[in-house]
Amino acid sequence: MVSSPHEAMHRIFQEYPGLFSRVSEVLGVDIPPPTSATALPTDLTEARPVERRVDTLLRIETEHDGSFVLAIEAQGKKDPRKTASWPYYVSYLHNRYGLPILLLVVCQDQATAEWAARPISIGVRQWQTLTLNPLVAGPHNMPVITDVAEARKDLALATLAAITHADNPDVGAILKTLSAALRDTPEAIAYPIVELTAQGLGNRPAAQQWRNLVALDTSFYKSFMSEEIRDEGRAKGRAEARAEDLLLVLEARGIALADETREKITGCDDPQLLRQWLNRAATATTIEEVFTGK
Repeated sequence: MVSSPHEAMHRIFQEYPGLFSRVSEVLGVDIPPPTSATALPTDLTEARPVERRVDTLLRIETEHDGSFVLAIEAQGKKDPRKTASWPYYVSYLHNRYGLPILLLVVCQDQATAEWAARPISIGVRQWQTLTLNPLVAGPHNMPVITDVAEARKDLALATLAAITHADNPDVGAILKTLSAALRDTPEAIAYPIVELTAQGLGNRPAAQQWRNLVALDTSFYKSFMSEEIRDEGRAKGRAEARAEDLLLVLEARGIALADETREKITGCDDPQLLRQWLNRAATATTIEEVFTGK
């Protein structure tokens, strides 16, 4: 199953094709800025029952160095099968488009990044027929951006850097910087970045930190995630109101409550369950009847 971080690590290049020239600069490879970029079909399947798909595929045009095809793979863990599929991708794409091919692998942990960066050689000991050298971006070489001005200069790079540093102990500061950089950014630019960052963090603890930062100003962030946060807030408000109503009914009916029972009611965040308890409280004579219906 494809994970959200997997999608974000390569889809960000679809949203911001020019990002690759900045990433390549960070990685020490001189690739000129693109004059245009065209998304290409990612299906590399031939007329046989073996399906092969690259994550993101872009045709990059440059002013002085011509065109090349950029294949981007998001890699969440070591996968020995890639030693066969990656050379296939590069050979197939070169044959199909007749252009130079670059393979960029984006990772979120250093061990996977180090594994992905190893050259893949095909041939015999005396002579290597083909050697593939993936370009790898990960926490070991992407910048840690904690300066708001720096983040604003290149929001796409700041977003990718935040995603690749999802497990960094200082990820809170990284995300706070990105959030601050977005506050004065036009909505059309900010919203995709909010979503890509959330997607890239997946189910890590940092994802909740990002949600909290976004929730600080949901009037600005009108993204899907912010709508979700507002929905959660409304649900929490309904739960709190029903818990208060339930306590009032129990008190009016003379049903005594232990401290732990009161905490069970006030700590419940399920409005439907609280409604069920509230309905039972209208006729129940004991707290057990409220919770069990018996």
